[in-house]
Amino acid sequence: MLENFNMDFSKNIFISSEKETWVDSPSNMVKRIPLEREAAESGHTTSIVRYAPGASFPQHSHPLGEEIFVLEGMFSDEKGNYPAGTYIRNPAGTSHSPFSKEGCLLFVKLNQFAKDDLESVLINTKDRDWHQGHGNLQVMPLHSFGTQGTALVKWPAGEKFVPHTHMGGEEILVLSGEFKDEHGSYPKGCWVRSGHMSTHHPWVDEETIILVKTGHLLV
Repeated sequence: MLENFNMDFSKNIFISSEKETWVDSPSNMVKRIPLEREAAESGHTTSIVRYAPGASFPQHSHPLGEEIFVLEGMFSDEKGNYPAGTYIRNPAGTSHSPFSKEGCLLFVKLNQFAKDDLESVLINTKDRDWHQGHGNLQVMPLHSFGTQGTALVKWPAGEKFVPHTHMGGEEILVLSGEFKDEHGSYPKGCWVRSGHMSTHHPWVDEETIILVKTGHLLV
């Protein structure tokens, strides 16, 4: 059994993945930076995962789905190849045999799908258009179900957003630039989780792109 790690969703958490230590996975060619993990092998897990060139995993499934964003390199399985910028959702009941010939870096969330969320999603965000968001923000929706939503958000240099509250919480991974609010500064590679009904007043000084998930942290 594993001890619960960062599973109190009422608490706000900030982790700089680029300053953390890599830990071994069941494959010695795949390493992880754990961000949150339940006390069970089949539990809720969020992590940064690095495949060395030539790394592979045997075929496996995930009890409540798998959500992946490819950060660097080329991720692959028997169904295809997924370059940096690809967003993947494999719902419960699916399985695959992942590998990476050249190596890759992934953001991975396991076993966090609602039981009736059965949609498979595959999006190469490099081929998608941005949509106008609030103020001067640009948004690329990736998935939504019930109260939950996942999207890329592009902040132009100098953009400031109004103070606001997160119903159901918010989770951010900074993909480029530096995201800021009154609680701190979060450069590339930072993972920020803000609990249900948390508030902040965010801004950026330079162009910044974040991966955002909202509405999934009701406690």
